[in-house]
This record gives sequence, structure tokens and C-alpha cells, in this order.
Amino acid sequence: MDRSNGTLATASLAPHSLLTPDNCVVALIDYQPQMLFGVANFDRQTIVNNAVGLAKAARAFNVPVVLSTVESAPYSGPTSPRLLAALGNPEPVERSSMNAWEDAAFVAAIERTGRRKIVLAGLWTEACVAFPAISAIEAGYEVYIPADACGDVSQVAHDMAMQRCVQAGAVPMTWLQVLLEWQRDWARKETYDAVMEIVKAHAGAYGAGVEYAYTMVHGAPATQYPAYTPAQPAHS
Repeated sequence: MDRSNGTLATASLAPHSLLTPDNCVVALIDYQPQMLFGVANFDRQTIVNNAVGLAKAARAFNVPVVLSTVESAPYSGPTSPRLLAALGNPEPVERSSMNAWEDAAFVAAIERTGRRKIVLAGLWTEACVAFPAISAIEAGYEVYIPADACGDVSQVAHDMAMQRCVQAGAVPMTWLQVLLEWQRDWARKETYDAVMEIVKAHAGAYGAGVEYAYTMVHGAPATQYPAYTPAQPAHS
């Protein structure tokens, strides 16, 4: 029970099986500057970090990703360059509708994957996440929402949107939970190194703990990153 407003969010009673790399598709919606400007419920840089971590996880496990943008030229601007790079610079599905599920090209991209579970994240939670989540559930899909990769104009807006999605049958998660659910067994060596790289780069204290264990417990060399080179002034 949320004691501040008396509401209660309850998930669908239907069981939702665990996510695997073979049974889901990731949809990332509207990670664009104008949308990020309005986010006030959560640190903006952390939201981008979490979305990039989720994107890298999808690529590490070969999970298909549908990237979409809304009104890029007249209003929202381009997709976050960090997110685009993490995804391998795909061409987003451009829309005019706030509800991506009302865009035929977006729905077709989801359908082409043949997956019935959608891991859906984006900006803002109350519109560009909630609307397609509810519509996809009505269309017979299971929807999983990494809440910490979503943002909204206020904490109340984000919380109410998440509650509405859960009441409709969506499953709330975090981006790290998605990553760990895909890995599930540390004996899966084919993705182990990629998962550890993502954790060290994007999972905060968990990543610091992994780095510590590697170096101080197992005697491995510290992670090496490219040396920073300051940008040089352009010459006309």
C-alpha cells in the first residue's frame, strides 16, 4: 500500500516466466534531449547510464532491440549518442504518436522478432512507456518495464504510471535485474565476460565490488580504459 495516496498496485495473477535471451525483445523509446529535459523524478545522467547498460546487455545476449523516436526534427531531437553507440547505431523507428503501439512500423518491428515478451523502457513513463505497455498487453504480449531506465516529469507522475502499468499486467523490474535474469548462471561462460564489463561500467557499487574482487582477491590486473585525450580546437 502506498500510504501517501492510498493506492495499491497489484500485478496480474497470471504467472510471468523468467526472461531469457530467446524469449523477449527490448523496446527503447524516446531517449531524446527534449524528453530528457523534462525528467525530474530521477537523476537524468543515471537514467541514460541505465538505458545504455540495458542496451549493451541486449547486444551481449543477442536480444533484438527496437529503438524508436518521436518528432525528432521539429521537437525532440536525436537519440542519445551514447545509447545509439551502445546499440551499434541503428536507424530508429520515427513516430508522431505518443503511443508507439499506434505506429504501424513500430508494431511491425516488434512482430518481426517473433517474441511475445517485451522489455520496454523510455521517456516519459506516464505516456511513451505506459501507453504502448498497456496497448501491447491488450494485444496479448507480456510487458516488463525496467523502471530505473525510465523517467518522468515528477516522482508522482512516474509512480502513478508504473502503478497503472502494473495494474494492467506489466511486470516492474530494474535494468540490472534484466541483465542478471538473462545470465542467470555464472557457469554460462559465453556471456560471463561481457556481463562483467557491463556491470563494471554501469552498475555503480556492484561494479566497484566486481573490480575489487578481480584485483584484490583474484590478483587480476585492473580494468584498463583508453587514456583520455582532450579535444583539440578546430582550425579554419
